[in-house]
Amino acid sequence: MQRNTNRIRTSHVGRLPPPKGWEDIPAQLANAAITDRERIASDVVPAVAETVRRQAEIGIDCVGDGEFWTARTLGHYTAHFTGLEARPVAPGEPPTTRHSTRERDEFPDFYAACDNAGTLFLVPGEKPTPPVTERVVARGPIRSKGPAAIERQIDTFKAAIERAGAPVEEAFIPVLAPGWLDHFIFNEYYKTEEEFLFALAEAIAVEYRAVVDAGFVLQIDDPGLPDWWDMLKPEPGVEEYRKFARLRIDAVNHALAGIPEDKVRYHLCWGSWHGPHTHDLPLEHIIDLILMVKAQTYSFEAANVRHEHEWRVWEAARLPDGKMLMPGVVSHATNLVEHPQLVADRILRFAKIVGRESVVAGTDCGLGGRVHPDLVWAKLRTLVDGARLASQSLWA
Repeated sequence: MQRNTNRIRTSHVGRLPPPKGWEDIPAQLANAAITDRERIASDVVPAVAETVRRQAEIGIDCVGDGEFWTARTLGHYTAHFTGLEARPVAPGEPPTTRHSTRERDEFPDFYAACDNAGTLFLVPGEKPTPPVTERVVARGPIRSKGPAAIERQIDTFKAAIERAGAPVEEAFIPVLAPGWLDHFIFNEYYKTEEEFLFALAEAIAVEYRAVVDAGFVLQIDDPGLPDWWDMLKPEPGVEEYRKFARLRIDAVNHALAGIPEDKVRYHLCWGSWHGPHTHDLPLEHIIDLILMVKAQTYSFEAANVRHEHEWRVWEAARLPDGKMLMPGVVSHATNLVEHPQLVADRILRFAKIVGRESVVAGTDCGLGGRVHPDLVWAKLRTLVDGARLASQSLWA
């Protein structure tokens, strides 16, 4: 990513709301139900172009395509990988690891109400999500089907940037980490967890390289690094969990082999659902593991009320030379739109720790689907306004 020279640059984590009238299209893209080039050119490129244009007009420096191509379904995974199929969820068996957590055990009525409503976000106007009744499982060797699926997204993004007619200096595409995929893909083929994770890494590496080769910043999405903690029963010891997490870091780095670090940013969060998050693993227990990832920039939650205090952890952790931080300075977890001065204050904390050249102002997580679309764009505007205030202070 580009470093700051005379101001704080801005970006976000990926997911944005689709344009009006286009609400059902992302699911079709993610499940490879829309692959026809003419349909993509006529219907998809203009919508992504509108998303790019709005970001550029607001002043986002490193823009995304809205992350309309990702889902947690068999249709999505089988468009990318071999060896997968679905089977009915057995009685008492969770359909994903996210459906069985110690936090759900502590707050059963809260999560039951969310499940009944078909949402973990409670966004006005959202459509309820039907219950998950199938598990995606590995029944054979997991291998990439080649870059065709990611190249559709890449080619669409390039065409959308050109169509938007707005200056775009830098753009990124998010791709999932192996340790996030295994929240939703269960191993019923490989002899060991390590074999399974590294098979996922080998398969997803094809897409990592395609994104970088196309000239985009590659964002590795890895909420699984910290949030697996709450999904393991009984609760493990911290050192035991660190071994568990280290295997997933090794898998990410295996997938990144040969890719220049300055083309990569690594995003982690504790899950974007609007729950209590009382069982989130403290950042201090994994910060050294995060810094092992072969990425230039690290994106993390620093604005929501469960994690804002953890800016202090970065004071004790030495950021290696050449690395950058992209702290979240606006949150997906509240309808309140942050004041620009608060955003600036958050930026200034990190600039004091790692230097003004090494801080990109970002979001805690994707905003699309987590707050109402009107609020998504308001939060991005306040992100830019706060970065402008911080810049005035840092380059006065």
